[in-house]
Amino acid sequence: MVARIGTMLAVLAAGAAFSQTTVKVRLKPSVDAAIVEMPLEKYVAAVLAGEAASLGSDEALRAMAVAARSYAVSVRGRHRDEGFDLCGTTHCQRAEPAMVNARITAAVEATAGELLWYRGTVALAMYSRDCGGVTEAGEGPYLRSHPDPYCTRGVPSTWRWSVGSGEIAAALARSGLRGPVELATVAIARRTGSGRVREAALGGGGESVRIAASSLRFAIGRALGFATVRSEWWEANSMEGRIEFIGRGEGHGVGLCQRGAQAMGAEGKSWREIVAFYYPGTAVGKTLSGLEWLRLSGETVSLLSTRTAQDVEVLAIAERAVRELSARTTWPAPRGIEVQVYPSVESFRNATAEPGWVAAHTDGRRIALQPAAILRGRGALESTVRHEMAHAFVESQAMPGLPVWFREGLAEYLSGGATRIGGSTEDIAQRSDEGKARAANRAAAGRVAESVSRYGLGTVLGWVRKGVPR
Repeated sequence: MVARIGTMLAVLAAGAAFSQTTVKVRLKPSVDAAIVEMPLEKYVAAVLAGEAASLGSDEALRAMAVAARSYAVSVRGRHRDEGFDLCGTTHCQRAEPAMVNARITAAVEATAGELLWYRGTVALAMYSRDCGGVTEAGEGPYLRSHPDPYCTRGVPSTWRWSVGSGEIAAALARSGLRGPVELATVAIARRTGSGRVREAALGGGGESVRIAASSLRFAIGRALGFATVRSEWWEANSMEGRIEFIGRGEGHGVGLCQRGAQAMGAEGKSWREIVAFYYPGTAVGKTLSGLEWLRLSGETVSLLSTRTAQDVEVLAIAERAVRELSARTTWPAPRGIEVQVYPSVESFRNATAEPGWVAAHTDGRRIALQPAAILRGRGALESTVRHEMAHAFVESQAMPGLPVWFREGLAEYLSGGATRIGGSTEDIAQRSDEGKARAANRAAAGRVAESVSRYGLGTVLGWVRKGVPR
């Protein structure tokens, strides 16, 4: 164990900054469009143009910028298997890069980098056009159902739409959904706590088929337009081959209500007050918020953790690695090494902008680590900590411009990682392809091992300060 572990010194209010300048979004604007990569803030502006251009209140527009940014960070990568992060349709968020104007740009710049956090994780900040006076409950405690008196200011948001039952049957078939062969009636089978329809009962020809109200709405919307059944808050009358829907609100009603936000802004509420009303319990900030970080101090390393009893092993491994690396390199132990263990993969990813398959991230003498329990379960806790501590040693001695492949390869070599001679190091810095990145890391470690074999460890360590020979 560590010779001396200090007591818990302080409760920290914030963690690592979310690096907005480094985050890129790979967007596919439409089914037929090419994938484009853009900075997160430009993507947020495109979403405001597609989802909120009609908002007249500047404060409401700023609140939407924070919601759209948080939602994007929370779901970023949902289309990873298709080669991009987010689509430009309402499946993710409707994005219209060509429609961005000066007012939208100003709203994004006024809230640049601001995110909604809940217990160390970026909040899934859902929003809809019009909640009809009561928001709907969603996943997460901050997406709870509650009355929205701002939404009902002015003209009531009611709507009415009638359609032939055969057209509904055709819309269901077009979406691959099953309904009665001879659809004649639509009734309410089950409601949500807010009063919306959770499940509809479709009847006809002696059959009764139950279907999620959201599936029914989207099937009708895709076939007949989304200005038809505008929400899941409706009543239905069936008569003479036609179905009449009478409803209120527009959209799913979860999270921020744009109509209510507009009214709040018009009444002088700030964008911070608007997001606090619609996402209760969240914290706004550019840094990781909502966690209480505890600090443990060893001889040369400090540990930041939300669960010190579970993570104290990390401090012991780190201190042991410091002693071994100091003896092997003859370099003095770097002062001020700090290891921050994140409580979830998502909080690690959001704080470092690294993909989930990257186990740790070192910036100078500050090391960010995925949850120790996860790394321990993979049998990778000790090797990961040792590797990052080797990085801290290398960075403490490195000359400016030292090649990335050499930094990475030397850290791998010093931490005792496996080496393989041969292969390309070209993809060592990219994060879009895990396999290529790992292969490049192994190749870098192999090049360093080969150099040590030819010239000796002392000579190779000297290159850290002097530069790698051609």
